[in-house]
Amino acid sequence: MAVVRLSAAGFALQTTLERIPEVEFEVERVVAHETGKVMPYIWATADPEHADDLRAALEDDPTTGGVELLVEADGEWLYRMEWVGQTQFVVHILVDEKGTIVGATGKEGEWRLQIMFPDRDSLGETYDFCEVNDIPIEIEQIYRMDQSPRRGQYSLTEEQYETLVAAFERGYYDIPRGISGDQLSDELGISHQALSERLRRAYKNLISNALVVRDDECR
Repeated sequence: MAVVRLSAAGFALQTTLERIPEVEFEVERVVAHETGKVMPYIWATADPEHADDLRAALEDDPTTGGVELLVEADGEWLYRMEWVGQTQFVVHILVDEKGTIVGATGKEGEWRLQIMFPDRDSLGETYDFCEVNDIPIEIEQIYRMDQSPRRGQYSLTEEQYETLVAAFERGYYDIPRGISGDQLSDELGISHQALSERLRRAYKNLISNALVVRDDECR
């Protein structure tokens, strides 16, 4: 597993991130085809008053095409779109190296991706690919999946895992609470709304992977 950072300027949604500075993106799922198409499903979080501006920014962004709104909640939207332009990096990972993007978040002009490679050689090939194609990439962390069993086992992104741990350690789940949601979000440097949404997604992953027994697992 590798955690990498790269600028939106060399990747995707730079224009949108510049026009709506407060927006945060979290990739729910990404599909890449050998034809070079990258089709992500992305959650966007921002103030509800920016809904129309966000939609317009995504549609005008030179790295997107076929933007479609699938789900709309209070300050949270799920979009399906096609990434075009400088996203050959994702095609290389998913198609050429048979990797998996476990999590990806974009905010403040930067993307942070958690990528599971089949072996270390695949990571090396990806790094060389970025060098040749002038894609500025920073490898923040490399670890084996068995070095992070609690997070990997339950399909939590790194941010979800760290937020859950911080909430637990600071007494957010105590009765009475040792810290309020506003205080916890301030400590994490995110909005209260972003905290609530991140925790909700983490709960969903925990329930889905730890408590729910699927039919195919009983056979």
